[in-house]
Amino acid sequence: MKLPNHEKAVVPKAKITDYLLSLSHRDGCSKAKFFMLFGFSPERWHILAQALKLHAAHNETARTEVSDFGMRYVVEGTLLSPDGRNPEIRSIWFLKSGADVPSFVTAYPLKGKAK
Repeated sequence: MKLPNHEKAVVPKAKITDYLLSLSHRDGCSKAKFFMLFGFSPERWHILAQALKLHAAHNETARTEVSDFGMRYVVEGTLLSPDGRNPEIRSIWFLKSGADVPSFVTAYPLKGKAK
């Protein structure tokens, strides 16, 4: 199963620039180092945002988790990267109850799957 309504998926700029590609973020700096190794940069944050949307569109949902607020989707697979090495990652998406627009939550490398 693919992420529902992946064509409407939203990746907020702040999730990329202030977290995933921020070397100064306490929790995000290790992720920033990882994504930067594959050619992503804060200056061109939109490239990672688009790659994450494509990741959700092209890969299967590994699992779902239901909450009182909606559904959480875990997507695993290849992320198209600027340097062409295309790492294997896990991305997390959330779809609020009654909504049809999935929102990006986070992403990180799949252990043992780095190229």
